[in-house]
Amino acid sequence: MKRVLVHLPLLATALLVAPAPHARAADDGAPTPVPVVTVSASATTSVPNDRLHAWLRAEADHTSAAQAAAEVNTRVARALPRLRSLPDVHVATSGYATQQIVEKGKPSRWRVVQTIKVEGSDFAAIGDAAGRLQAEEGLALSGISFGLSEELKRRTQDAITQQAIAAWRARAQSAAQGFGASGWRAGRVNIQTGEGGRPYPMAARADMAMAAGAAPPPVPLEAGSTDVTVNVSGEAILEPARPR
Repeated sequence: MKRVLVHLPLLATALLVAPAPHARAADDGAPTPVPVVTVSASATTSVPNDRLHAWLRAEADHTSAAQAAAEVNTRVARALPRLRSLPDVHVATSGYATQQIVEKGKPSRWRVVQTIKVEGSDFAAIGDAAGRLQAEEGLALSGISFGLSEELKRRTQDAITQQAIAAWRARAQSAAQGFGASGWRAGRVNIQTGEGGRPYPMAARADMAMAAGAAPPPVPLEAGSTDVTVNVSGEAILEPARPR
């Protein structure tokens, strides 16, 4: 069962009494300014990650730029169909680069690099394919990351939005009671959602095995979880206390 944390930090909640925008000063005969309380609350839940992002790199060095490019192109062309055959996977190529390497006392050479990004929900299948492509095609696993699919993220945000709003209303009610108001109504209110950062490649130890020329072991994967938060902040317009 997911645990949802509702945050009502006292220090993080600013209670400001100020005239409403439409109110005039009391000394010109207008009604007394309406006090406005600014309140904030949030709800957070931790969700198991359901998407794996992996970055595979093909790289070749050669005195001929054309030969280096041909080696990389061949490796990538063989890898793409194997990756696309995996269930529920999105495959894209990126980061094609050609660089001339010049070192003192050595012939100049060319380095060509291309990256393949793989995203999917079948962690075991992607991990197995990455290990095989390292051993059989000379690709390097340059990074892995985990995150939430857009569908799961939206469902989670929808599920905890009502909890965050309820927490905000409870905070507004408490503030109104503290100021001795007879009631309150919502003014301008903002609802914001947030989660962990976007996926980015984290260095994979499998590169070390490739550098040593040995077939890498199976890729260890631990998906972890991501915190999803909904923040609610806004104005609670207080109603003056009724005369006794």
